[in-house]
Amino acid sequence: MNDLAPSHTTPVEWGEIEEPRVPQRLFALKDRDTFMVADSHGDIAGAADGLFHDDTRILSRWEVTLGDRSPTLLSGAVSQDNVYFTSHGLNRAIPVPSGPVAPPGVVHLERKRFLWNERLYERIRLTNYSPNAMELPLVLRFAADFRDMFEVRGAIRPARGRLAPPEIGAQEVRFGYEGLDGVPRASIVGFSAAPDALTADEARFNVLLQTDARWEVYVEVCGTQEEAPGRERFRAAAARARFAMRERRRRGARLSTNGRLFNGWIDKSRADLALLTTPMRTGPYPYAGIPWFSTAFGRDGIITAWQILWFEPGLAKGVLSYLAEHQAQETSAFRDSDPGKIMHETRRGEMSALGEVPFGRYYGGVDTTPLFVALAGAYAARTGDYAQLDRWWPALEKAAGWIVAKAAQHPLGLISYARAMDGGLTNQGWKDSGDSIFHLDGRFPEGPVALVEVQGYAYAAYRTMAELTARRGDSSAAERWSGRAAALRKVVEERFWMPEEGFYGIALDGQGELCRVVASNPGHLLFTGLPRADRAQKVAQRLFSSDFFSGWGLRTLADGEPRFNPMSYHNGSIWPHDTALAALGLSYYGERAGVVKLTAAMFEAASQLEMRLPELFCGFPRAAGEPPVAYPVACLPQAWAAGSVFMLLQACLGLSIQGETAEVEIRDPALPIGIDRLSVAGLEIGDGSIDLTFERQGSRVAVHSNSRGPRLRVRYGC
Repeated sequence: MNDLAPSHTTPVEWGEIEEPRVPQRLFALKDRDTFMVADSHGDIAGAADGLFHDDTRILSRWEVTLGDRSPTLLSGAVSQDNVYFTSHGLNRAIPVPSGPVAPPGVVHLERKRFLWNERLYERIRLTNYSPNAMELPLVLRFAADFRDMFEVRGAIRPARGRLAPPEIGAQEVRFGYEGLDGVPRASIVGFSAAPDALTADEARFNVLLQTDARWEVYVEVCGTQEEAPGRERFRAAAARARFAMRERRRRGARLSTNGRLFNGWIDKSRADLALLTTPMRTGPYPYAGIPWFSTAFGRDGIITAWQILWFEPGLAKGVLSYLAEHQAQETSAFRDSDPGKIMHETRRGEMSALGEVPFGRYYGGVDTTPLFVALAGAYAARTGDYAQLDRWWPALEKAAGWIVAKAAQHPLGLISYARAMDGGLTNQGWKDSGDSIFHLDGRFPEGPVALVEVQGYAYAAYRTMAELTARRGDSSAAERWSGRAAALRKVVEERFWMPEEGFYGIALDGQGELCRVVASNPGHLLFTGLPRADRAQKVAQRLFSSDFFSGWGLRTLADGEPRFNPMSYHNGSIWPHDTALAALGLSYYGERAGVVKLTAAMFEAASQLEMRLPELFCGFPRAAGEPPVAYPVACLPQAWAAGSVFMLLQACLGLSIQGETAEVEIRDPALPIGIDRLSVAGLEIGDGSIDLTFERQGSRVAVHSNSRGPRLRVRYGC
């Protein structure tokens, strides 16, 4: 994702856009449309960190010191369930007004925080382990700049709204801002006890601690004022936050293995998905990632839902319902929308409201609409919930109509893109950075551009519509949709295949010239089932060559191609979801050993990254004894990175589910390297459920089941 683009109608000065430099160790919490990013101390310095609500930073500084010195950091971490952040520190030598210098390392400073109901709760606790009483000046420094997320990311606005003078009370400071959109915004910092000194940017407590004594203060930050902060409010809100997170993590079947570390990867990935999944009126929706993309994205939501569809279809239902409700109804060059098109992203900040950027509700994604249709078909096959399909049917017909109309604009019947205005995204596939699509000589193609993987998504959408219209009794429509799928497949095989490379090119430009670049996009083509079997085998061979496979995963661009850069966003880095989609595609063509290899690589990468895969990491070759190289501003957590482990497991197991017939089919199952047993408990299918156990027995994996309704079929040697 790369939505940094200015509006044409209301210009924003961008210059050379550069994401703010941030420390490597940042920790995120989230609740609904509020999230917080801070360092290991728990501090906010005002770079890319902060407390954000509705794409606006409502806390831009948040630091705790003892006197004028930061405590020595012992540790900072987020709990396994993503509810709490806790940091531990100890005092340095502190001169006090009464004279002597307090010795270092005798006072423990603990900061524990969480978000609940879009409010920050924090407890700051001091404990004296010295044999002597101590006087400590505890200082909290704070600020609220109310900057829009796009400003935080580097946009320079020609004008801003009005910051109100801070209002200082006995136990709180109120910050206010009225944006140019006329919307008043507020941030209130409240304390459980009156500070000894309180100003517009600082609260100071003079704490006298007897030996073995403990002192604590509770702080809340939000846009509205409630009761004064305190211990009981903190405990009650914490219990509710933990219970709500537990409920989100329990959705769907339960997965476990005999590998403790592998279970840690599964558990952390589930916790990240639970953290990012936001309750909407239409159902749950996974926000894309923190900090840059903590909002609803169409493509990310669809792929994340698809990754866990096999064991938790409820997320797909929520995603499809939300996107159907927000389907475009009109043509707008500014928003890149046409009737029937599915949303790319939505934003709530001031700049979006004013039209300074077009992303309030933006439709500039060429792949989201066919993916929407294809996921609806996959959901129907998985659940047998055709009653829900009937409710989505008007939206599906409009989306499919947009695909047909788009294909009719292209001489070869392909789905292509060209941004409608300068303010939109230059590239509108999943690799949407400005330099991600190019010719073999390095030049950028003239539009409209037809990406290879988008044709695969359209192929899957056509096949979905053929199946659904046939089911609805419209055989002539089904034949037309099948004909479109076959025609598109023929064009892709004829125009995108590069015999000398044994691979598909990345795109056709507006003149019909093939961008003969070897990139990871054809891995997505395998996922849609478009390539014929012999070509799929050649694609697989190339994907596992050293120029693609780094040892940690698949690079987005093969080493040796023009513009290759392992440190780039899309031209040589490794995106876990990209590898996972290719893995599931490979499994459809029987490439089980390769899938196991990719799963092992991703697991080993996760094990070096605290069991949490980021949005992307660098594509340097794997070196013995060294971890993957981090990408400096990757989102962490990120939804489709977290969902990757579940798609990889489905690819290993060769598992598919037919909800209407209540049947589980497993083809030639394999287990990840080092895992001898994997269980899937409570896999719901129709009105029943099934427990599955996969167990390694020599060179083969046996499958045992305990069924409460569904039937199980296992096929070996496929």
